[in-house]
Amino acid sequence: MILFLKNLLFTIVAPGTVAVLAPLLIARGRTPILGVSLAIALVLFSLGSAIYAWCMWDFASFGRGTPAPIDAPKKLVIRGLYRFTRNPMYLGVLTVILAWAVLFQTVGLVVYAIIVATGFHTFVLFYEEPHLKREFGSEYSAYTAKVGRWLPKLPKKTAV
Repeated sequence: MILFLKNLLFTIVAPGTVAVLAPLLIARGRTPILGVSLAIALVLFSLGSAIYAWCMWDFASFGRGTPAPIDAPKKLVIRGLYRFTRNPMYLGVLTVILAWAVLFQTVGLVVYAIIVATGFHTFVLFYEEPHLKREFGSEYSAYTAKVGRWLPKLPKKTAV
């Protein structure tokens, strides 16, 4: 129960601020676009939220930790969506931000998404990956050889 509460608190504070509060402040005063844009935004909101929730579940149930760097998983999480990309949780958050951009159709939210993506990439390169390499050693190195940082790695073609 404590682990669930820690994950909930982190979700409200970090992704809640980055993917909900900040976009709403950026779009303040704008009217949401209805019709097809609304439908696309709802799909993106659902997809991004589901990605984040699945990853958080894997962090808690398998890794026995939270997405917060101060309470990170105790085991390397390489199941679920982490089999396809090393950073699906960040992709889920970015998908939610893009949903807001579609809903409000404002360049400010696209620029914000680019800034957040750059921040995520920088954090991953300079903190997260070196930390995981120190923490999990060869297990993490083997994982990075098989799984792409942001996009799934294409299977290597074999000679016929």
